[in-house]
Amino acid sequence: MSQAMMNMWISFFALALMFISAGTAIFSRAKLKGWLQKVVLTFSFLCLLVSGWIVFLIVIIGPTAAM
Repeated sequence: MSQAMMNMWISFFALALMFISAGTAIFSRAKLKGWLQKVVLTFSFLCLLVSGWIVFLIVIIGPTAAM
Protein backbone atom coordinates (compact mmCIF):
# COMPACT_ATOMS: atom_id res chain seq x y z
CA MET A 1 0.00 0.00 0.00
CA SER A 2 1.38 3.39 -0.95
CA GLN A 3 1.99 6.18 1.53
CA ALA A 4 -0.78 8.29 -0.05
CA MET A 5 -3.33 5.50 0.43
CA MET A 6 -2.18 4.96 4.02
CA ASN A 7 -2.63 8.68 4.73
CA MET A 8 -6.12 8.53 3.22
CA TRP A 9 -7.18 5.65 5.48
CA ILE A 10 -5.67 7.33 8.54
CA SER A 11 -7.59 10.53 7.75
CA PHE A 12 -10.81 8.51 7.35
CA PHE A 13 -10.18 7.05 10.81
CA ALA A 14 -9.78 10.60 12.18
CA LEU A 15 -13.03 11.62 10.49
CA ALA A 16 -14.81 8.65 12.08
CA LEU A 17 -13.44 9.68 15.49
CA MET A 18 -14.90 13.16 14.94
CA PHE A 19 -18.34 11.69 14.20
CA ILE A 20 -18.09 9.46 17.28
CA SER A 21 -17.11 12.48 19.34
CA ALA A 22 -20.05 14.56 18.12
CA GLY A 23 -22.52 11.71 18.55
CA THR A 24 -21.44 10.84 22.07
CA ALA A 25 -21.44 14.51 23.12
CA ILE A 26 -24.99 15.03 21.83
CA PHE A 27 -26.17 11.78 23.43
CA SER A 28 -24.52 12.64 26.73
CA ARG A 29 -26.02 16.11 26.92
CA ALA A 30 -29.51 14.95 25.97
CA LYS A 31 -29.90 11.64 27.80
CA LEU A 32 -27.41 11.28 30.63
CA LYS A 33 -27.01 12.88 34.04
CA GLY A 34 -24.41 12.87 36.80
CA TRP A 35 -21.07 11.10 36.71
CA LEU A 36 -21.95 9.00 33.66
CA GLN A 37 -22.48 12.19 31.64
CA LYS A 38 -19.04 13.41 32.66
CA VAL A 39 -17.40 10.10 31.71
CA VAL A 40 -19.04 10.07 28.26
CA LEU A 41 -18.17 13.73 27.68
CA THR A 42 -14.56 12.99 28.64
CA PHE A 43 -14.50 10.12 26.14
CA SER A 44 -15.95 12.46 23.52
CA PHE A 45 -13.32 15.08 24.22
CA LEU A 46 -10.50 12.52 24.01
CA CYS A 47 -11.82 11.29 20.65
CA LEU A 48 -11.82 14.88 19.41
CA LEU A 49 -8.27 15.49 20.63
CA VAL A 50 -6.94 12.32 19.02
CA SER A 51 -8.65 13.06 15.72
CA GLY A 52 -7.34 16.63 15.78
CA TRP A 53 -3.77 15.42 16.31
CA ILE A 54 -4.13 12.88 13.50
CA VAL A 55 -5.41 15.51 11.07
CA PHE A 56 -2.68 17.92 12.17
CA LEU A 57 0.02 15.32 11.54
CA ILE A 58 -1.40 14.35 8.15
CA VAL A 59 -1.49 18.00 7.09
CA ILE A 60 2.03 18.71 8.39
CA ILE A 61 3.45 15.65 6.60
CA GLY A 62 2.12 17.17 3.40
CA PRO A 63 1.46 15.69 0.00
CA THR A 64 3.04 12.42 -1.02
CA ALA A 65 4.42 11.43 -4.39
CA ALA A 66 1.82 10.08 -6.81
CA MET A 67 2.53 6.75 -8.46
